[in-house]
Amino acid sequence: MKLVKMSLLAATLIASTAMAADETASTTEKGAEYAGISNIKVSGDAKLNYATWDGSNDEKLFDQPTAAGQVGASVGITADLTEGVSAGVTMNGLSSLGLENNLVGNVWEGTTANTAKGAVGPAAVAGLKDQFWFSNAWIAGTTGKTTGKIGRMELDTPLVFSETWSMYANTFEAAVLVNQDLPGTTLVGAYVGGSNGSEGGSIGDQNVAGTRENISYGGVLAGGQDNANSAFHSFYEGAYTIGAVNNSWEPLKVQAWYFQAQHLLNTYWLQADLSMMGLELGGQFVGLNESDSLTGRSTTAGAGKIGYTMKDTFSISGAFSKTGKRNTAIQVGGNLAASGQSKLYTEAWWNYGYITKAETTAVNITATTPEEITWVGLGAYITQATTKDEVTKNSAEVVDGTLLEVTLEATKKVGPVDISVYYILTDANTDNIKKGDDNDAGKSYNTVQAYLTYAF
Repeated sequence: MKLVKMSLLAATLIASTAMAADETASTTEKGAEYAGISNIKVSGDAKLNYATWDGSNDEKLFDQPTAAGQVGASVGITADLTEGVSAGVTMNGLSSLGLENNLVGNVWEGTTANTAKGAVGPAAVAGLKDQFWFSNAWIAGTTGKTTGKIGRMELDTPLVFSETWSMYANTFEAAVLVNQDLPGTTLVGAYVGGSNGSEGGSIGDQNVAGTRENISYGGVLAGGQDNANSAFHSFYEGAYTIGAVNNSWEPLKVQAWYFQAQHLLNTYWLQADLSMMGLELGGQFVGLNESDSLTGRSTTAGAGKIGYTMKDTFSISGAFSKTGKRNTAIQVGGNLAASGQSKLYTEAWWNYGYITKAETTAVNITATTPEEITWVGLGAYITQATTKDEVTKNSAEVVDGTLLEVTLEATKKVGPVDISVYYILTDANTDNIKKGDDNDAGKSYNTVQAYLTYAF
């Protein structure tokens, strides 16, 4: 789907290249050895992201003001420092290569103007600079079946996770402890102190103030920073999570997580997924309790999924979700950092933040087939959501808010380059793009995206 890949350590949902270094490396790779440092591995990528949409004032697809493009490069190094101790560092770089002067009117991420939602055109990239930052810088140690890791890293838990829609995934400054002494069970504990999420990394700013605009392309560096190295911000005075994932019976994975963000909320996530003979069944339940400094209220969300996969041929699934009443300031089930994307089964492919609104019912249908069957990999992702008592974007009218997103996907590997092209139809009566002098809630609009990635 999105082209940034993450690794998992065993059955955990805490992801990092450190913990899964042996899994992601080639089995024939012997590594290098220098001054006692062994098993040195170098990886990275170069990529180009491009998007265009038919925006306001009758602008069309592929017009400069309604297009965004950016080039990125990433290099990462992992190494064994001594027996049981490893470390890693990843540097990312972004450049517009002057694309904003001719082909596009915005970039994927990193501009001051991205904080002004919907800003496009030459003013949106005024003062744009090439940017470089360390997205990962960690050290990890393993003794027996326990691994500890501290530093800047990717995470992948149900309510705090790195998202991959941006040029590069958001990361966290955290400490993580993983234990697998219990048969078939992985226990996880983590402290998260900082994040470079797309709204500046503050879970309060993101979830109370709103989610990523469809056309701002704020990325993980939004927030007006001139220096990308300053993009990490306090994660609400620190957040804590504990979790358990059990896979004792291989077809069934059961997990339970508890999260606490200081002076903001505590929330839990329960999930069970069964996969047997191609049939896939899943259930999710989320509960959120706000601190007394906000509302002191609670709400819930639940989701179910059924699917079928014929190995190496096709996969199809359907999902349903429903959220609780409008009695909290924070959406339930969304990421507590970055754009507000959710791991609920019904999450849209691109328009995040809709299915987790209060009093919302949503359905999702997903179908994919691999490149080996149809020459190009094909996918279709359809999400429909209805929210009670929403205010339209361009008036004070209160309506039942609706979202319909249809995303069509085509992927192909050409030599060392992965190519993905997407068409997205967005029809959201509370957030559509206003056109011309029309004062209604706006019209549906189209988006075309292209991703080119060379990974090494």
